[in-house]
Amino acid sequence: MVPPGAASPTRRLLDMRAPAVHRALEAEVAAARGRLDAAPRVLDVGGGSGGWAVPLARAGCLVTVVDPSPNALATLRRRAAEAGVQERITPLQGDADTLAEVVAAGSADLVLGHGVLEVVEDAAVAAGALAAAAAPGGAVSVLAANRYAALLGRALAGRLSEARRLLEDPDGCLGGTDPVIRRFDTQRLTGLLERAGLTVELVQGDGVVADLVPGGTLEAHPGAADALTGLELAAADRSPLRDIATRLHVIARRTAP
Repeated sequence: MVPPGAASPTRRLLDMRAPAVHRALEAEVAAARGRLDAAPRVLDVGGGSGGWAVPLARAGCLVTVVDPSPNALATLRRRAAEAGVQERITPLQGDADTLAEVVAAGSADLVLGHGVLEVVEDAAVAAGALAAAAAPGGAVSVLAANRYAALLGRALAGRLSEARRLLEDPDGCLGGTDPVIRRFDTQRLTGLLERAGLTVELVQGDGVVADLVPGGTLEAHPGAADALTGLELAAADRSPLRDIATRLHVIARRTAP
């Protein structure tokens, strides 16, 4: 059942960035709606100004966004109002590692932790909090920075000492000046979620080829943007391409009792 005024269940989220991620979320939302016969409850941790929350709300979900920044939440409120979905979005101030203080355990059919695990103090605690917030049978979507993509980017830019450090550092980090505390590879990210009690169902890349194509190329060739989206979707779950994507995307499930 879709709330009055919500978009049709067939409304696609794919018209935004990260097409493979949107495709996976779209499938998860559709499955949750069919399973529940109700509007899926989505929890977006670190959701900031609503880049994911607003389109999900437009697709008929009830979305709670938890973010530590009051400025980001203010922007979220404005964007939600402009999109006409303010009644389906609840902004809450809080952190990933203290999520239980603001969100009830098992209260979300889909939990988003996009861009979270690479910046929190303790990734294992945050992963556990994401898992605990998911309802039995619900899913957790994690999007995280990829160590090997960062390495290749530094190498291609001629910053070879930084590339070597990203390879050898246990956290794939460049030290105190690096805004990212840790970067992941596929094995490390899936292992973290499995230790949090989740069952990994999908591993794919985001930015497999899209981040390598100059914008001028897309402007110069009619149809190139659509072709690039198609290529990105086709390559997203193919190893080794997914394993060197800019970001790694995982869908993991909390097993129903």
